[in-house]
Amino acid sequence: MEIAVIGGGHGCYAAAAHLSEKGNNVRLWRRDAAAFGPILENKNITLTDHQGTRGVPLALPTADLAEAISGAELIVMPLPCITHESLAPQCAPLFEDGQVVFFPPGTFGSFIFARSMHDAGNTANVAFAETGTLPYLTRKQEADHVRVSVYATRLPTGIFPARDSDRALAVIKHAYPVEPLKDALDGALMNAGPVIHPPLIMMNAGPLEHFEAWDIHNEGTQPSIRSVTTALDQERINLREALGYGEPHFPLANHYDDDAEEWMYGDGSHEKLTDSGDWREFIDLQNHRYMREDTAVGLTLLVSLGRWVGQEVPIAAGFLAIASAITGDDLYGTGRTLENLGLAEKGPVAMASLLENGFGE
Repeated sequence: MEIAVIGGGHGCYAAAAHLSEKGNNVRLWRRDAAAFGPILENKNITLTDHQGTRGVPLALPTADLAEAISGAELIVMPLPCITHESLAPQCAPLFEDGQVVFFPPGTFGSFIFARSMHDAGNTANVAFAETGTLPYLTRKQEADHVRVSVYATRLPTGIFPARDSDRALAVIKHAYPVEPLKDALDGALMNAGPVIHPPLIMMNAGPLEHFEAWDIHNEGTQPSIRSVTTALDQERINLREALGYGEPHFPLANHYDDDAEEWMYGDGSHEKLTDSGDWREFIDLQNHRYMREDTAVGLTLLVSLGRWVGQEVPIAAGFLAIASAITGDDLYGTGRTLENLGLAEKGPVAMASLLENGFGE
C-alpha cells in the first residue's frame, strides 16, 4: 500500500520503519530538513524492537509535503496535536479523493483537518480517523534510530465523517489493528494521554524539577497517583456515557492489570515500558508535550465537553487550573474547546449530524 507518514517525532519514525518493514511503500515527510538529513541521505531508519536491531529502507523520505501526500492511500499523522492548527491549512489543498488520514491519537484533530479542507474549497472525498493512543511505545535513540518497546494490539478508532467508516477502517486495517467506534468524537474520547500524563507530571512536580531525570511511569506511578488517574479516567468514561457513547471504554486501569480485559498495548506493556529505561527523562513543566498537548489541549477538550453536555468533571478541571497556575497561561481560554472550535452553540442534533455527515450536508 502507498502510505505517507507525516512528521518527525518518535511515533512518526516508528511508523515509517514499521510500515515499511510490513511491505508498504512509505513516504516520510519532516519539516526540519536539517534534522532529517541522515534519513534523507541514506533512505533508511534503524529500528530496534523485540526482534533485535536492523536497518529498514524507506521508499521516499522527503521534505516536500505535496510529494509525500500525492498518491498515498493512507496518510498517518502520529504528531503532537499542538501541530494541527498550523499543519492543517498546509495539507488542506493537497488531499486527494479516496484518501484516509489517520491521527493516532487526535484529540478531535480529525475535525480541524476536515474543516481546513472544507475552508480551502477542496471537495475530495477524504475520511479522517482518530484513535486513543500511538500504535507504539517508542523513543528515538539517535537521529536515524528508533526503539519500539511495545506495539499496539487494539486501536479503537472513530471516523469523520462517520458515514465513511466502513471504507476508512478497511484501509487502516491493512496497517493497524483498528476496532470500529461510532464516530470521531468517540475516538477522541479514547485518548489516554490526557488521563495518564497530567496527574503524573503535576503530582511529581517536585522530583521532576529537582532531579536531572525522573521516570514518571516507574517511580512516579505510585498507588496514590494511580488512584487519581483511575478517578480521572472515570470522569472520561462518565462523559462518554453522557454523550451517548457506550462500551467499550478501554479503562486505563486495564493497562496496569494483566488479568483484566486487554488494553490498547496488550498484556505486560507497562512493565516493558519501564524496563526499557527510555522514559527516564527530563521534563520541563513549562514546555513538555505532557503539559502543552495532553493538558493544555486534551484536558481542555474534556472540560469543554463536560460543560457542553452538563457533566461535572472536577478532577479534570482541577488539574487544568493547577496547570494554568504552573504555566501562567489561561489554558482553557487558549485550548481546544468547543468554543474555540466554533461548536459550542451546536445542539445535540446538529452535532450528531456534523459527526455523521461532515461538511457534505
